[in-house]
Amino acid sequence: MKKYIFFIVLILHTMHLYAQQEQINQEKLDVFVQETIQEFAVPGVSIAIVKDGQAILTKGYGILEKGRSEKVNSQTLFAIASNTKAFTATGLSLLEEQGKIRWDDKVIEHLPWFRLSDPYVTHELTVKDLLVHRSGLGLGAGDLLWWPPSTYTRDEIVRKLKHIPLENSFRNTYAYDNVLYLVAGEVIEAVSGLSWEEFIQERILVPLGMKSSTVHGIHYTQQPNIAAPHAHIDGKVITVEPFLKRNVGPAGGIMSTAEDMAKWMITQLDSGRTCNGHKLYSSETTRKLWSIVTPIPVRKMSPELKSIQPQFSGYGLGFRMLDYRGHKIVTHTGGLPGYVSKLTMLPDKKLGIMVLTNQESSAAFNTITYYILDQYLNAPFTPWLKIYKKIVMQRDSLMNAYVNSAVKNRDAESEPSLSLEEYTGTYRDIWYGDIIISKNQRQLKISFSRTPDLVGPLEHWQYDTFIARWNKRELRADAYISFVLCPDGSVDHAIMQPVSPATDFSFDFKDLFLIPVSNEKDSK
Repeated sequence: MKKYIFFIVLILHTMHLYAQQEQINQEKLDVFVQETIQEFAVPGVSIAIVKDGQAILTKGYGILEKGRSEKVNSQTLFAIASNTKAFTATGLSLLEEQGKIRWDDKVIEHLPWFRLSDPYVTHELTVKDLLVHRSGLGLGAGDLLWWPPSTYTRDEIVRKLKHIPLENSFRNTYAYDNVLYLVAGEVIEAVSGLSWEEFIQERILVPLGMKSSTVHGIHYTQQPNIAAPHAHIDGKVITVEPFLKRNVGPAGGIMSTAEDMAKWMITQLDSGRTCNGHKLYSSETTRKLWSIVTPIPVRKMSPELKSIQPQFSGYGLGFRMLDYRGHKIVTHTGGLPGYVSKLTMLPDKKLGIMVLTNQESSAAFNTITYYILDQYLNAPFTPWLKIYKKIVMQRDSLMNAYVNSAVKNRDAESEPSLSLEEYTGTYRDIWYGDIIISKNQRQLKISFSRTPDLVGPLEHWQYDTFIARWNKRELRADAYISFVLCPDGSVDHAIMQPVSPATDFSFDFKDLFLIPVSNEKDSK
């Protein structure tokens, strides 16, 4: 009996020590987070940690906006951007469980009018294909239809996809896109009879008790407890305009809080069971959401990050899967102007971490996430703050070197082949629409007809290439426009590309093929 009691005590003691290892020291975390947001100039951060079905921490750090004193807390609203994709995927899962759709349904069964540029892909594209980035579209293809905010409706954007050429073979190559999530939203609407906004609100946010979260971010801009978006522009962090237009909805339109995202992670980690015990969906749905459909090539990490080199990576239904220190990770990041976020879940540990920020610093959310993960995994100390500080410095140096190289190799003495007036006119791209080149006194001006923010002067760069310097400098997306001439000296077409590789991939200028409208008429 004494031996039996001894072993029971020993087991309980071991369990207690193990539980202690899996707890995080909040005081040390608070200090670390403050150091991180100071280092990367992030005004405010809100963090949620869940473990074993409980919210361990929901807490805010820093301030809502530079120049204001109001503090971020656990109920502060942030844009979660592409972390919205998992909500859209879960919404389709609910319809699948009801028998209203199947993952292998052809999209045209629910949207008969839907078309991509390739008839075969149009016919074969399934509901699952909408979520897993393997359609053949290139990285960010079509994003310029809604990024920056355009006057196109969501329906108009989806209908324009038939004009965007595919870059890759169907189901052969991973290339992240946003526009097919807009199509997924249209499927939800067609099948349920509710708009995407209504469906996500009624079928997910309300049952989970995510009372502060919203799919109508545009109506929340005057809320007192909303984090203002910030970005590094011209060497300093400033407030930028929030991106809260309806078009982004199913791909990135939700705003949420640390408290609400804790509820979301608890449900995800407990096979669809909500905090109040309601079963939102089945464990089979969890398996499908978290199963890799599209493999992602594993790139070799930089020497600073070799300790976390993944062995596998892939994309499922609204989530990305990879490994970290021998554990499967279910994750996603999100980014919109002034906001970036990261969700990380370890299913075998029933651990979830959400980091919401109001400044575009992936270094900050990675530093905080890996610090918390290592605390729960009892991993060797890794100086994450030092590592990501070095990575940021290296990245900035590479970007500056790229731009400086272009300046060095420029033929500054060259002149345009034509008079400025001969470049003017309306140019048309088959999928985007019209852009207008006009002359304002002694300088050309470019205006995208459906995107009010894409307006600015054209500065001559060299030969028949100019640079569009957007009036709205916070876009950080200056772009080359090169005019290609016909044998008779008239403009045949124009092409564009970003000046800097740091430009967000959603500015997909490279996919534009701009033909003068006069030429277009002549060819008919």
